[in-house]
This record gives sequence, structure tokens and C-alpha cells, in this order.
Amino acid sequence: MKTSKKQLELLHPHFVAVRLSDIEIELLDQNASILGVSRSEYLRKLLIEKEICNRIEIVADIKILRKLVSEYGKIGSNLNQIARYFNSGGDRSRAVEEEIHQCISDLFLLRKKVLKMAGETNGNPETY
Repeated sequence: MKTSKKQLELLHPHFVAVRLSDIEIELLDQNASILGVSRSEYLRKLLIEKEICNRIEIVADIKILRKLVSEYGKIGSNLNQIARYFNSGGDRSRAVEEEIHQCISDLFLLRKKVLKMAGETNGNPETY
């Protein structure tokens, strides 16, 4: 038995209105025609079967990023000097140990700043 238009309306009791341009309605009609379905049925198929991709645009302050990169470079340079010192047979001293601890501390502080700027900390201290 063929389903009447009235029976189909009862299966879809909610009405939604959308404004379209002339080009958009023409595209809608063409695509529905290709599938051999009504506009409504075509839109329902799109709604249910079509995957929509969400694009996220990241906006960054270049000056701040350059400063962060510069700070990372300075810390890296300090760590290289410390490694060179130990690799050339240098003795451990309190000053060298303090320099190492300061570099590590600076790295963690920069990491915390970067995460905060990126909005990834969510107020959770374990992510720092």
C-alpha cells in the first residue's frame, strides 16, 4: 500500500522554515531531483547522513609567540653551555646546580604560560 502525503506529514510533525537565495533553492531542487525525492526528504537525508566538519581557527599574537620562542632559545643555550661544561670534565658545583634548577624552573613557567594562552589548562593544576 502506498503511503499518502498526509500519512508522511504525520510521521514528521515538526515544521522548520529556512530562507534560501535563488541559487541555493535551485541547487536544492536539482539535488533533490537527482535523487528523485522531495525537497523535504532531501534535506532530511542531508541532516541525518551528511557529516559536517567543524573548523577551528586559531588566532595567535605573533609578538608574544616570538618572545616565547626567544625565551626557549635562551634557556636552550644555557642548557647547552651546562652540557658542554660537564662533557669537558667540569666539576659539579653549587652554582652549576642552581643554574640547572633555574633553567628547569624557567621551562616549567614558560610551559604554564603557553598552556594558559592556549586555553588548555582549564584551571586544572595537574596539566601544568
